[in-house]
Amino acid sequence: MKITVVGAGAVGASCAEYIAIKNFASEVVLLDIKEGYAEGKAMDLMQTASLNGFDTKITGSTNDYAKTADSDIVVITSGIPRKPGMTREELIGINAGIVKSVSSSLLQHSPNAIVIVVSNPMDTMTYLVHKTTSLSKNRIIGMGGALDSARFKYRLAEVLKAPISDVDGMVIGGHSDTGMVPLIGHATRNSVKVSEFLTQEQMDYVVEETKVGGATLTKLLGTSAWYAPGAAVSSLVHAIACDQKKMFPCSTFLEGEYGLNDICIGVPVILGKNGIEEIVEIELSEAEKAKMQESTEGVRKTNGLLEV
Repeated sequence: MKITVVGAGAVGASCAEYIAIKNFASEVVLLDIKEGYAEGKAMDLMQTASLNGFDTKITGSTNDYAKTADSDIVVITSGIPRKPGMTREELIGINAGIVKSVSSSLLQHSPNAIVIVVSNPMDTMTYLVHKTTSLSKNRIIGMGGALDSARFKYRLAEVLKAPISDVDGMVIGGHSDTGMVPLIGHATRNSVKVSEFLTQEQMDYVVEETKVGGATLTKLLGTSAWYAPGAAVSSLVHAIACDQKKMFPCSTFLEGEYGLNDICIGVPVILGKNGIEEIVEIELSEAEKAKMQESTEGVRKTNGLLEV
């Protein structure tokens, strides 16, 4: 199992680290445009192998896509990160060109790869890959919902004063501060709905804090977060590589599901060795449907800025 991660910045390096530590891949290739950067990150990570007990080989490359050949899964994290006060949508001009070029170069050397898109605005970048490559829809996955759901569960556990292992919840919709749809009505603590434990005010707080989770961190850090995004990517890669059939909310191309067409947006999917093996349609309340529609309109507006 060979995994390529394009972009050796904070998110890409964290992704490579978490994949290696889980020890299910034979090789991880880190690729970056900056001279020597990916090689340095790879060497640093390999020097943790004896300490962290993994045998995955991590190699680095400066823009040499030949070294990514025959990858089973490729992850695109490249692009400029958010700065404080910046929306994900504001990144579209620069990042669209980067993602289009990177996906084309990757698929020249790994035509059978499954592509995971992390670059922002993520739903639109996933749509761009769909429109500019010949890949089947099951092989193009946008990573946003897994991260947003992890942030949702963090906030739920915080307010519930519960261990995170007790909490379950999911975020669908667009990967943006206004587009996320945290499914608070479906969230549970050890199978009991959280509404049994929390007031409406507390639940509203969890929803709003989840939606601005990325912006909160960007304000604190001065740039985009990386630990949780890297861990979220590694969880998707693990599910695919080990054919786990796990359910995650991912951005995928819809053709009638949830009443939507010609859009990539976050919905629950089953991930296995073929990528997205099933799109799961769950029952939404009228309020959730309305929020999903608002989210869809926002993603379509951003998609309209693409030149494809």
